[in-house]
Amino acid sequence: MSPKPTKPRAVLYLRQSVSREESISLELQETAGRVHAEQHGYDVVAVESDPGISGRTWKRPAVQRVMTMIEAGQADVIVLWKWSRLSRSRLDWAVAADRVEVAGGRIESATEPLDVSTSTGRLARGMLTEFAAFESERQGDIWKEAHARRIKQGLPSSGRPRFGYNYDRETGYTPDPIKGPVLAEAYRRYNSGESFRSLALWLNADGHTGTTGYNAKTGLWVGSSIMDVLDHAFGAGYIRHHGKLLPGAHQAVITEAEWQEYQTRRETRRKRKSGEASTYLLTGLIHCKQCGGKMYGTPTSRSRLRYRYRCMSANLKGTHEPVAIYGDIVEAETYKWLANLAADINEAAKQAPAIQAQPINRLPALRRALIKTQTRLDTLTLKLIDETIPQDTYERMRDTLTGERERTEVLIREAELAEAKPVGSFVPGLVENWDVFPIHVKRDLLSRVVGKVEVSGQVGNMVVDVVERWDKRLKL
Repeated sequence: MSPKPTKPRAVLYLRQSVSREESISLELQETAGRVHAEQHGYDVVAVESDPGISGRTWKRPAVQRVMTMIEAGQADVIVLWKWSRLSRSRLDWAVAADRVEVAGGRIESATEPLDVSTSTGRLARGMLTEFAAFESERQGDIWKEAHARRIKQGLPSSGRPRFGYNYDRETGYTPDPIKGPVLAEAYRRYNSGESFRSLALWLNADGHTGTTGYNAKTGLWVGSSIMDVLDHAFGAGYIRHHGKLLPGAHQAVITEAEWQEYQTRRETRRKRKSGEASTYLLTGLIHCKQCGGKMYGTPTSRSRLRYRYRCMSANLKGTHEPVAIYGDIVEAETYKWLANLAADINEAAKQAPAIQAQPINRLPALRRALIKTQTRLDTLTLKLIDETIPQDTYERMRDTLTGERERTEVLIREAELAEAKPVGSFVPGLVENWDVFPIHVKRDLLSRVVGKVEVSGQVGNMVVDVVERWDKRLKL
């Protein structure tokens, strides 16, 4: 049995406030804590700190470690610089004080000494912690007012750096002469078929780094970071507030038409990756002319190979008479319309500005990786059936392998799309090679010349109208 420590053991907890007015260096806090411990005969066994973390949240790593030390009997006293360092939340303070008291420990302040063993001391501590909570809420109100004022003026809630723009307190955000055109080009490349991953490779290869939007550890862009920058819509002249797009006071680097096209492409590709496009060619493109709502593919009860596009608004909400058309019929009508433009498409493909493509063909390796992952999944299932692995191990490995398989399938679809459409906004031989393209490649290419396919009429007497976006594409 280890001997009982002769001195009370103290752990110093330091927190540097995010508020400039309250920001006291960790070194000064530690010095004050050590002086307090020496004056009271404490043995400092640990120093824990949460630098630059708000006292409003209890999800701070160091404060959790301090509480664990008290409850585990590894320390007897928590020494703070001020009472507000532990928390600025009334509830969190009350819970923490109760936990420490139940564990037989105590909390002390190096600069606000109080005898909390008395009712007067506890009252004084309560007043100090209440004032800290009041100050936190007051600062929060000031920030809310400032943010609301900025949003009303068409400014983002903070002046943090934005890729493609320079910031000045007087002039606000203005397009950077070098990175502004790069941001615009990123939108246009995505609209012309490139993936976020290929955009990241392009940005890294050309040295287009920035203060935000890339991996801070490596200094390189990744697909998700360029996706966040483009989705944020700042380059389109918008700001986001509570998830909503609002007009910004800054100058856009792309046109409204390009932003609308980007949104359409994103929606189309999301559905492709979720699996919808692997079955229904016109998902996202086909609309009901009566209500303007989108129509969705659904299998028929008689045949798994045949399906209809239905207006869900009519079926679920009863807004009008049901509208449904067999997929093979409407897709054949769409193809006829497309075939009439074959010569024009081929000519436009020759005139479209070429985009540098990566010459590497990754499809064979990706397909081998997919087969390997599926084989491992099958083997894992057999082991579960044979009871050679426990259920929890099977579920953990199954989830990991399933994630790998889904990521590989997405990469394969992107590689197929890149191979089918290596350059430009159009593909030469689009109509002639239509039958050899995978479904999701067809959908992406079709959406470049088709704005939407509208269906009107009743079952057995349907009219299909293709609304073209052909004239827009020729202007790019």
